[in-house]
Amino acid sequence: MTGSPKIETSAPVGDEMKQTTCYMCACRCGINVHLKTGADGKQVVRYIEGNRNHPVNKGVLCGKGSAGIMQHYSPARLRAPMKRTGPRGSGQFEEISWDEALEIATGWLGKVRKTDPRKLAFFTGRDQSQSLTGFWAMKYGTPNFAAHGGFCSVNMAAGGLYTFGGAFWEFGDPDWDLTKYFMLFGVAEDHASNPIKIGIGKLKSRGAKVVSVNPVRTGYNAVADEWVGIRPGTDGLFVGALIHELFRSQQIDLDYLVRYTNAPWLVIHDPGAADDGLFARDGDGNPLVWDAAAGDFGNGKAADIQPALTGSRELPEGRKARPVFELMAERYLGEDYAPEAVAERTGIPAEQIRKIAAELAHVAFKEEIVLDRPWTDWAGRKHDKMIGRPVSMHAMRGISAHSNGFQTCRMIHILQILLGSIDTPGGFRYKPPYPKQTPPNLLPHGAAGDIAPEMPLGGPHLGFPHGPEHLLLDGDGQPNRLDKGFSWDAPISAHGLMHMVINNAAKKDPYGIDVLFMYMANMAWNSSMNVPGTLDALTAKDDNGEYVIPKIIYSDAYYSETVPFADLILPDTTYLERYDCISLLDRPISEPELVADGIRHPVVQPDRDVRGFQEVLIDLGARLKLPGFVKEDGSAMYSGYADYITNHERKPGIGPLAGWRGEDGDKSCVGAPNPDQIDRYIENGAFFGLHLDPSHAYYRFANRGYLDWGIEKGIRLSPEPTIMQLYSEPMQKFRLAALGHGARQPPDRARERIRTHFDPLPFWYPPFEEQMTTGYPLHAITQRPMHMYHSWGSQNAWLRQITAQNRLYVHTSVGAEHGLIDDDWVWLSSHLGRVKCQIRLMDGVNPHTVWTWNAIGKRRGAWGLSHDAPEVKEGFLLNHLISELLPKGGGGYRYSNSDPLTGQAAWFDLRVKIEKAESAGTEPLFEPLGEDVWPDRPQTLAFGRQWKEPAE
Repeated sequence: MTGSPKIETSAPVGDEMKQTTCYMCACRCGINVHLKTGADGKQVVRYIEGNRNHPVNKGVLCGKGSAGIMQHYSPARLRAPMKRTGPRGSGQFEEISWDEALEIATGWLGKVRKTDPRKLAFFTGRDQSQSLTGFWAMKYGTPNFAAHGGFCSVNMAAGGLYTFGGAFWEFGDPDWDLTKYFMLFGVAEDHASNPIKIGIGKLKSRGAKVVSVNPVRTGYNAVADEWVGIRPGTDGLFVGALIHELFRSQQIDLDYLVRYTNAPWLVIHDPGAADDGLFARDGDGNPLVWDAAAGDFGNGKAADIQPALTGSRELPEGRKARPVFELMAERYLGEDYAPEAVAERTGIPAEQIRKIAAELAHVAFKEEIVLDRPWTDWAGRKHDKMIGRPVSMHAMRGISAHSNGFQTCRMIHILQILLGSIDTPGGFRYKPPYPKQTPPNLLPHGAAGDIAPEMPLGGPHLGFPHGPEHLLLDGDGQPNRLDKGFSWDAPISAHGLMHMVINNAAKKDPYGIDVLFMYMANMAWNSSMNVPGTLDALTAKDDNGEYVIPKIIYSDAYYSETVPFADLILPDTTYLERYDCISLLDRPISEPELVADGIRHPVVQPDRDVRGFQEVLIDLGARLKLPGFVKEDGSAMYSGYADYITNHERKPGIGPLAGWRGEDGDKSCVGAPNPDQIDRYIENGAFFGLHLDPSHAYYRFANRGYLDWGIEKGIRLSPEPTIMQLYSEPMQKFRLAALGHGARQPPDRARERIRTHFDPLPFWYPPFEEQMTTGYPLHAITQRPMHMYHSWGSQNAWLRQITAQNRLYVHTSVGAEHGLIDDDWVWLSSHLGRVKCQIRLMDGVNPHTVWTWNAIGKRRGAWGLSHDAPEVKEGFLLNHLISELLPKGGGGYRYSNSDPLTGQAAWFDLRVKIEKAESAGTEPLFEPLGEDVWPDRPQTLAFGRQWKEPAE
């Protein structure tokens, strides 16, 4: 032995490395893309790794991110613009030039804008560029714009923003470094996967407890210290029981409630009056409290008072009023929320509920964290320390995707607020630009009076109504949006109802449209409920033989199941070939102590005749002469998306990117456009980060320094504190309208629906499908595997090797009841239809629940897959069983299968029954999609062989 061999451990894997942002899920991690020059002289992606300096992932990269190579080189990539030549769904297209494609699109869109802008429905998927797409739609003048949030997480966003000015997901994070007790509610493995994995690793290393509440024990739930295998749709009942126990044991942070919430505000008690249930106010509109020190009424927003939390008071005019806190205690101390009362329905033993409540209280109050960090509150009061309740929570679609999700989300936040753990050390922390006011000041636009030919809307489409006066209705009080958003069907639909657009357009309910324009939303397959019904809607014809939806324009990077149903295809690039803007105006990548945003930029050039959708949209804006996209002389304002990112200003000094603003690039957040801004981002690893002052790290809803700094940086509109709304007055305003008060009242069919569900104090009610159907004893839900994200990930050659088919997972007790063993085929039926699929038995699932992975099943002819691919023959979708409409109510009207407040798609309300099938094979099995313009598929996909050294 002459010594250890010398091994080069850092040999370069390429000729050049460029840094950009991943797009394989919604995390938006920083990546290093290594490039190598091929024999033809063109650069090829050789390897992708995490960027250690990036604030989101800090170098960590998951399997999805690494497999971005195969996403970029997918054989399903579209190659050129196309126009349809055969029937919809036939796949009969001819490739055309971009000039012709844009001329066609401009003609269709221009005609609609000159006549009735409502006749354009523009809806986008998980595009992460809603700041631009929303601005374009606003300048076009259509009310019909929204993105994927309505079928993803609007309950999560709206539930938090109406309660405490923030929310889970992009809005905030657990205090990973200090929390001692962490609860996840309905979180699958694909959401924020790298940050959550990093965070849970920190918790495990410190011995913090992790409790997961989820019907399925996989992923994060499998590594939790305690799994709560809850019955789907009952999370609000469980959380209500935890709140019950906190009230019963008097384990509540009263000082926190008095200082930072509306718990002391007095609520008018005058049944039948037009202001019953609203806050009692003084002559200046300030909410009243009872000041115990003064023995009189006081301003609830004042700092120098000692408000009482209990006791009925007689108002000066003789009516009664009670504090919010007392109303809450009365509700949650009721027997309906006692652990014994909820145990059977939730599937959680009463003793376990009591134990978790006691642990929460113990950690919050007996293990509080005290930081020697001075700060000043909104009233100028100086504090020497920051006191923290080290309990934190995170929730996602398992909570959001139910028809009771909005109120459940609010209950989870109220649980945190009662413990005093919102934005305190160890608790849940806001990410800039949050917190917002409660509710946010942003109001929706798109009512009848807002729409006129060739005129832009007066403001953004999506917002947060404060009452019925902000609904978007026509002159007859009917919905003015195609999806019925911001109408009496879904009054606070802050993200719209994308899942209802195609159905409503085909039925001309509330009206017909001329052009459906979609981007990156696979609405003909896994992004729609009732897939067969959606396909019928896309191909429906009128008595004259014309399509009911006359024109469909679609942009995607891949040949998805939706592409064959469009009339004009505008092919998008992959994420490694284009500019993107991850903006504070949209979905930022901030961390709790860091204002951050980022970009994507072309690290390789397209080898096909494709263009980034944002580039195309800006081009169309100029061709249509939309305000904001053309100069006074009518010429294009921007040469492309990079130019738009650099020079667009939403307000003076505020643009898409916050970093390196000002002519010299020496300003942040607010400043004049900087022509070198994108270059500075590229030099810095494709992101920008501005650290907050340590004194601004917590209590930002009431932190004077942060509030003033936020105004200076353009991320806050008001110096007033954000007051947490345990009791939501906007909800009560809608309720009063349903009781016959006010100028705007719901139609008779909706009165009871509004009155019941717009309760200003959150409560639990059974999901609608459960209430309206019988004979379907099992819940059915989906989750996304950690290694895939939406349908575009499940076509990836590397990721398919991990999961190429999905099984229906069934509890062993259900299997025994039906005589089922692993690999049996079963019929799964709902009130809408049935599917045939293969099962796998497991113990780690709620016994009343079956589940499967989402978006694995594919339709033959799509994604460049073989017709014999496992995804086609052995994969399936639960979407075929989920109705987009609820069964008819008493009056015959059919509401969307959604949350009645926000319109969030109720994907997880599905009820089913299971029966053993006598034969194998997935059903339904649709006819193959046409592929006339598609080249032959490669039999084998391989990558990297060209760089292997030849064997000696």
